[in-house]
Formats: sequence, structure tokens, C-alpha cells
Amino acid sequence: MSYKITPTDDLDACMAIRFTVFVDEQGVPAEIEHDDYDMVARHLLATKNGRPVGTARIVMQGSAGKIGRVAVLKEARGKGLGAALVRACEKEMKKLPEVKETILTAQTSALGFYEKLGYVAEGDEFEDAGIPHLLMRRPLR
Repeated sequence: MSYKITPTDDLDACMAIRFTVFVDEQGVPAEIEHDDYDMVARHLLATKNGRPVGTARIVMQGSAGKIGRVAVLKEARGKGLGAALVRACEKEMKKLPEVKETILTAQTSALGFYEKLGYVAEGDEFEDAGIPHLLMRRPLR
């Protein structure tokens, strides 16, 4: 895989990917895709030959780091990039000794993907942007 994943301040590039995946493809309302967490989150950007193709963000919640907005452009899917983005988020969080676990809210259609990465679902299903989700956790340490 010839992708480069790095922390970034290029929120425009991250938002372009997120809008393509979540708004255009999945029908998430555009007005809720960008939120206040975007200003405090740590964003990661995946590129191939300098072109942005994937993104994710980390929002701190006490002793947990919440991974969210994991998005990969269609042309880069099925090549392990989504898993690499999640692992890159975990690597960033391991730099912070106060972070003990990672959490995320997964679309139910993606549960298997996250389970393969060691995440365990808990609680009841809920809707976010009209899409069913479940809370998932994984110890970081």
C-alpha cells in the first residue's frame, strides 16, 4: 500500500473527502457533517502520490480518544486504508499517557470491519444522521 497517513491542519482536504463519502454517497445532511468538534479534533489525512484519499479524526473525551469521521474515497477502498487510518489514530493516541481506551460509533453495516480491529460493540443501537450505529470500545493499553 503506497499511502501516507499523517496528522494534518488541512481541514479543507479532510472535509472534501468527508462530504464526498458521507453527504454525496450516504445522504448525510450537509449541515450536520461539519460540527464544533472539527475545531478541536486532531485530523489525519491519507494521501496517495500527494492526493488526499482518506481521513479520520480524534476527539478527546476524558481518558478515551474517540475515533470518528473515518472516510475513504471509493477509488481507495478495499485496499486496507480504512484499517490503516484507524491504526494511525490509535498510534497518535498512544502518545498521550492519559488515554486508556479508544471509542467510536460505528455504522452497523461496518461492525465487522471494526470487530476485526479488536473493537467490541456495547449498548443499544441508535441513529445518527438517519443511519443505525453502535458504540464500540477497545482498550488502548
